[in-house]
Amino acid sequence: MEYKNITEKISLIKDGKISLVQNVKDFLIRIEARKNLNAFNFIFAEEAIAKAEEVENKIKSGKHGKLAGAVIAIKDVLAYKDHPLTCSSKILSDFISIYTATAVKKLIDEDAIIIGKTNCDEFAMGSSNENSAFGAVLNPIDETRVPGGSSGGSAVAVDADLCDASLGTDTGGSIRQPAAFCGIFGMKPTYGRVSRFGLTAFASSFDTIGPFAKSIEDVALILNVISGKDDNDSTSVDSNKIDYPIKELTEQKIKIGIPKEYFGEGLDNEIKMRIFNVVEILKSNGIEFESVSLPMTEYNIATYYILTTAEASSNLARYDGARYGYRSKQSGTLEEMYVNSRSEGFGNEVKRRIMLGTYVLSSGYYDAYYRKAQKVRRLIKEDFDKVFAQVDLLITPTTPSVAFKLGEKSSDPLQMYLSDIYTTSANLAGIPGLNIPIGFNKERLPIGMQILSRHFDENKIFQIASLTKNLLGR
Repeated sequence: MEYKNITEKISLIKDGKISLVQNVKDFLIRIEARKNLNAFNFIFAEEAIAKAEEVENKIKSGKHGKLAGAVIAIKDVLAYKDHPLTCSSKILSDFISIYTATAVKKLIDEDAIIIGKTNCDEFAMGSSNENSAFGAVLNPIDETRVPGGSSGGSAVAVDADLCDASLGTDTGGSIRQPAAFCGIFGMKPTYGRVSRFGLTAFASSFDTIGPFAKSIEDVALILNVISGKDDNDSTSVDSNKIDYPIKELTEQKIKIGIPKEYFGEGLDNEIKMRIFNVVEILKSNGIEFESVSLPMTEYNIATYYILTTAEASSNLARYDGARYGYRSKQSGTLEEMYVNSRSEGFGNEVKRRIMLGTYVLSSGYYDAYYRKAQKVRRLIKEDFDKVFAQVDLLITPTTPSVAFKLGEKSSDPLQMYLSDIYTTSANLAGIPGLNIPIGFNKERLPIGMQILSRHFDENKIFQIASLTKNLLGR
């Protein structure tokens, strides 16, 4: 039996109309049937079935959590005690986590079932999910195309009905871009809303954890569960609560900004036209729109890649073959062990970013690149502060194109990096962003629209997304 969202699923289980054990088994059958998509690195089949029996009894007794019976996949950069944590990298191929990430623990505490860990770009570095030691992930809508990255496996698992929802991470668009390419909802929360404890660090001042789902209600529910202050993460905050159920938009005087810099050269015309069609529909339902400007937009990509590679260079220094993870069999001296272990253990994209980061942090270049990029980051944030003094939300494209072909951009890193041109700004400014699917192009490939808000105003994003979904009949 089908169900619209997790809340309805709980009700159907309670009424005896769905067997949770059979539901989990059905997911496992579909995972096996579509294993060519390569969405999962690890499946926890027996564990998930056993958990389903336990949770089903809880539901029937009325003593269950908010996510009871929700079958959730987690990206393989999130710690889950006594389970593999590889970050889709050879350098961590045999590593087993010794603790559980706060966000994952919160899911489990509310009776979610963790069905497996999803494939991703190595150490979350990529925009296509082709940079994985486990191989590329395929887009289930067109298997010749990428699913987006770095959380491609998490997006595919949801879109292909291999789970109810999933967790991904977003450092520069790694939730929103694959959500757009796969035609589902994907949320990057405000930096600090969700604890990063147990998330393997790529760029610590950018990394966020967020949900994928086919319904906006499930995205809001999961974010409601995983949000909150955590003593293990000093950057987490005790902010306003996520409304669940989502409140209806009763105040019609909401004003949405359309940043002109996001609709210029390089944007696919079908995406542009589809977004403006949605804008017209919203206008006819009382939503006010205003053209706004974010003049620092042209510096987003350069600033993002200078700062994130610098942080990656520092964060990934711990993988040296000495303490844990892969160690080269060619090891000789201590220095040779370091060099060989890292050369053999890291993939090409990770090595590229470590070298870039080391360069911008090096003596003689620190002021010219890293320090200047930090100043520009502040200016980018100030751009958003000024705009959000005029409007409540922003609507932009999520991506400049629909899902591109496998291998199409692999030989041109700059073109690959430019696929994040509309998403990196939210991470630079620390603001939340949501991808909402709004239709398809002439090739029947999904088109995504991004909704941005000021810090900790996710509830307003959910309200307008819910209204949009209802108006589009999705």
